[in-house]
Amino acid sequence: MQTKRIKRPVHGVLLLDKPLGWSSNQSLQRCRWLLSAEKGGHTGVLDPLATGLLPLCFGDATKFAQRMLDADKRYTATVQLGATTTTGDTEGEVLLRRPVSLDMTVLGQILQRFTGEIDQVPPMYSALKHEGKALYEYARQGETVDRPARRVTIYAIDLLSSTADTLVLDVRCSKGTYIRTLAEDIGEALGCGAHLIALRRTQTAGFSLADAMTVEAFEALPERDRMASLLPVDSLLLDLPEIRLDADATHRVLHGMAVRFDGKHEIIRGLRIYGDQGSGHPVFLGLGEMDGSTLHPRRLCAAVMGATGK
Repeated sequence: MQTKRIKRPVHGVLLLDKPLGWSSNQSLQRCRWLLSAEKGGHTGVLDPLATGLLPLCFGDATKFAQRMLDADKRYTATVQLGATTTTGDTEGEVLLRRPVSLDMTVLGQILQRFTGEIDQVPPMYSALKHEGKALYEYARQGETVDRPARRVTIYAIDLLSSTADTLVLDVRCSKGTYIRTLAEDIGEALGCGAHLIALRRTQTAGFSLADAMTVEAFEALPERDRMASLLPVDSLLLDLPEIRLDADATHRVLHGMAVRFDGKHEIIRGLRIYGDQGSGHPVFLGLGEMDGSTLHPRRLCAAVMGATGK
């Protein structure tokens, strides 16, 4: 039995290397318990059979997690040729086996065909909802639901290695891409069928798997080092422009008031705001937007607002 811990405000981002067989939520809850964090969320589901980069957001970072859901992704996918399954991966039963005759020239042409904007029909074994129920629930009952195709973008597919009946692919893609479906479609184009036997996420939103930590390594750290391993909240937003405020402007923003800048005439919809709270270094306050010469705060961090007594 796990020891009950007193929850505390924790703010930051943990780059986790999600283990095989764990759901994204299991991974989140374990790390949240290790941090005794009041609030946490993950940034997009990885199937239990998938491993790799899963950024976990705690406290104020959860306010900006949506940007991670919308980000492009990169995966290493291992594809088994010659057999299709009910689920498109190793969890399902084999539906059909066909002989494999792999021609590398033809394979290159097919991979190129699936690069760019393509339409994918989401798999039945997915968490997409139909009439309030996940598709996989229908699939487990033997039902099939019509699913409209969705437009996704495959930026690149590179062949990392191959055997007579397996492919290891490096896939860079937009959000919403189903790698299982891509594997199945490539198999059908080759005429032998295919399913996914391993999937590892290696990049998302500028973050890399090389900087991620396993659950075991995180658990082995002393408590103070776990906190130190978190990235700051604004690491989720480094692609956005920033603005720095003096003490008076900081006070106004933290009380929800707009700040006017004479001489500025810009329209910026997403802007990182840093303020002066007397510490000698700029503090991340949250997100705002510039409407001509006026800065409007839009989403502020609870940690800095708490420091104002609000």
